[in-house]
Formats: sequence, C-alpha cells, structure tokens
Amino acid sequence: MAKKRVRIVIVEDNDVVREGLTLMINSTDQFRVVSAYRKAEPAVKNLEIDLPDIVLMDLELPGMHGHEATFKIKGLKPETKVVVNSVRDEPKIVFEALCSGAIGYLKKDAQFKKVIGALEDVERGGAPMTPEIANMVVSSFQKNPITPLSGRETEVLGLLAKGKSYSIIADELFVHKETIKSHIKSIYQKLQVNSKSQAIERAVKDRLI
Repeated sequence: MAKKRVRIVIVEDNDVVREGLTLMINSTDQFRVVSAYRKAEPAVKNLEIDLPDIVLMDLELPGMHGHEATFKIKGLKPETKVVVNSVRDEPKIVFEALCSGAIGYLKKDAQFKKVIGALEDVERGGAPMTPEIANMVVSSFQKNPITPLSGRETEVLGLLAKGKSYSIIADELFVHKETIKSHIKSIYQKLQVNSKSQAIERAVKDRLI
C-alpha cells in the first residue's frame, strides 16, 4: 500500500508563485497540495475540510494578514504546522510570525527545492528557516546578562530559536533527547510560558539569547 501523502495547503496571493509551488509539491511522492488560496480567509474557513498537516503561508496578503491567519489556524487546529514563505525578513516581522505560531520561516527567494526540504524537515520534527533568518533570530540583539536560565538552558533555547528539533539539539550537545526535553520544561517554567513560540517571544523581549 502506498504511503499516505502529507496534506499541504498553500496561502499565496501571487498566482505564478502559488501555481509553481503547487506543481512542484504535487510532483513529489511525499506531499500533496489539497488546496491553494490567494487569501487567508478561505484557508482558515476551510480548515476542517482541507485538514492540512502543513500550511505554507505568505504574510502580505489581501485582507487578513498572514500573522493573524497563522494565529487563527493554530488556535483552531494546534496540530497543524505553519511555515511562513515571505519576501519580508525584518526582525520584527519574523519574530511576530514565530510568536503567532509559525514553526518555520523561509525567504520567498529560496529555490523551490529548498521549500521541499523545509517541508521534509517539518515532517521530521524540525522548524526550518533559511540560514539568514536563523542567524538573524539569534544574533540581531545582545544578550541580557541578568537571566533566570542556566548556561545550558540558554544554549538550548538559542538552538530552539534557530529552528532545530529536539533530536538535532541533543546530537549537537551530545546528550540524550530526554535531557533536552527536561531542559525545555525547565525553560518554560522559569520563563512562565507554555510553548516554543512564547519562549522565543520572551527571550526576544528580555534579550535572553
């Protein structure tokens, strides 16, 4: 029996980009575009019909902004993963997207094959970002010397902000995945947050990483 393909919804107002992404994604054996919209409103409205595993979200859209759409999608279906695909790369825009619930952030000038790689990364539990975005996330501000986090927790949170999965962080720090989960639980408790996006938002606001 053929493996069930991952369900993708595209929200993109540029017709050429939207159609190109649809053709490319549907040419794979792993992914299938179930719907492609030029506005966010129908994507949110049809969540229960489309049942997407991943939403590829533009930000500058006619009508509802991608940030708001991402927030609504995560509120309605928390298990759905949202990856932003935008021409914008200003720190404020990127951080707002991540704080709205996006798990990854791509620049729209990334080659199409990198988009497929990002979708594969999401399926493996990662949080994909182009290198420029990842570097900006962790280096666009200076650290606050007063922090409730330990050195290792700060390191873990920094890698999490770069889009690394628990498994990859564990490999890079030469520890068990359960150790990383324990660090993240401690980070959430110390920062009084309940999710990765909230932890990153707090870290950005207080310059902890």
